[in-house]
Amino acid sequence: MRSLNYSELISSNRNFRNLLAGQFISELGNWFNFIAGLGLVRFVSDASPTAAGLFFLARLLPFALMSPIAGTFVDRFSRRQVMLWTDIARAAVALSFLLIKSQNDLWIAYAATVLLHVFGAFFDGAKNAAAPNLTGKEGLLSGVALLFSTRFLLMAIGSALGGWAAAVFGYEVAFVINAVSFLVSAYTVWLIPEEATRDVETAERMADRNARESFVTELREGVRYAFRERFAQTILLLNVIWATGGGSINIVFERLGGVYFAEVEGWNADIAVAILWTVTGLGLGGGMFLAHRASVYLDRRGRNYQFIGWALILHGVLFSIGGLMPSLVIFAAFVFSSRLIIGVEYAVQETMFQRSLPDIIRGRVSTIDRGAELAVFGLSSFAAAELMYHITPQTLTVVSGILSALAGILWFVRERPVREA
Repeated sequence: MRSLNYSELISSNRNFRNLLAGQFISELGNWFNFIAGLGLVRFVSDASPTAAGLFFLARLLPFALMSPIAGTFVDRFSRRQVMLWTDIARAAVALSFLLIKSQNDLWIAYAATVLLHVFGAFFDGAKNAAAPNLTGKEGLLSGVALLFSTRFLLMAIGSALGGWAAAVFGYEVAFVINAVSFLVSAYTVWLIPEEATRDVETAERMADRNARESFVTELREGVRYAFRERFAQTILLLNVIWATGGGSINIVFERLGGVYFAEVEGWNADIAVAILWTVTGLGLGGGMFLAHRASVYLDRRGRNYQFIGWALILHGVLFSIGGLMPSLVIFAAFVFSSRLIIGVEYAVQETMFQRSLPDIIRGRVSTIDRGAELAVFGLSSFAAAELMYHITPQTLTVVSGILSALAGILWFVRERPVREA
C-alpha cells in the first residue's frame, strides 16, 4: 500500500490540517504552562523535590487513571464534541494558576493540573481515535508522524519560549497564553465535520442504540482486547517497561538543569530546564520527521522488528552515558541523540499499533495503553523525586536510561516467536 508523504497529506486533507493546527496552538500553550507551572512550584516551595514530584504526579496520574474511561466515552459519543468542550473547559482551568501567590496556594497548582489532565485524557482519546479516520489508510503513517512530531517540536519551541517568557515577563503571561491556545484549538476542531471522525460502519452502529452494549461492558471489552490480543499486549508491556525509566526524565531535568547545573555553571534555573526540554522536543520531533523515510526503507527490507528493539536499547544507553557528562551543553547533546532515535522508533511502532486496531475499539485500546504508560510514568517521577534525598541526579540519569533500554529486550523476547512462526 502506498503511503502519502507529508506534503501530500497536508495539501489534500483540510480536516487533518485543522486538527493539526489546533494541536499546534494548544501544545504550544501547554508547554508555556508546564515551564511556568514548574517554575512557580519551585519558587513558592523553595525548590522542594517532593513538591516537584507531586506536580509531575498531578500531571500524569489523573490522565492515566481517566484514560480507559475516556477511551470508552469517545468510542460511544461524538469525538468532535468531546474535543471541542474539553478545550473550552481547559481554557477556564488554565487561568486558575494566576491565583497562586504563596506556598499555601500550592494546592491550587495541583488541583488545576489534575483538572487539565483529566480533560486532556478525553481530548487525546478523541483525537487519537479520530486521526486514522481523518488521514485514511494511505495517510496514517504521515499523519501519526506529523501529529507527534509537531507535538514534540512544540515541546522544544514552547519550552524555550516558556522559559524565556517566565524569566522576562513572569509566570502570569505563560498561563494566559495557555488559556488562549485552548480556545484557538476549540475553533479549529469546530471546523471539522462530525462525519469525518468515524468510519461509516461505526457511525451506523452508534446511531442504532439497541445494538450497543452498556458503558461498563464496552469498557471491559477494551480491557480484554488490550490484555488478550498478543500484539496489543506487547505494545502495552513495552510502553510500561519504558516508562519505569522514562518517568524519571522529569526529575532528571529539574534537578540536573534547574538545580545542579544552575548552581555549578551559573544558569538561570528556568532557562536550564527549558534547554533540556527544548533539545528533547527537537530530537523527538526530528525523529518523527525522519520516520516516513525510515519506515519506507524498513518495510522494503523487512527490518521493522530489528529496528524497534535495537533503537529502544540504544536510546537508553545514550541517555545513561549523558548522565556522566560534566556540562549542561554536553548532556543536552546526548539527550538530543537519544530522543532522535526514540522519535523514529515511536512513529514506526505507533503506526503498526494503530493499523492493528479496529475503529470500533480503537479509542478504548489506545487510551488503555497510554493510560498504563503514564500511570507508571507518573509513579516513576514521584519515586525519582523521593530518591533525590538519597542519590545524585547523575546516578538517577544512568538508572533511568538502563531501565528504558529494557523495553528493547522485552520487544525481542515477545516478538521473536511470532516472527519465527
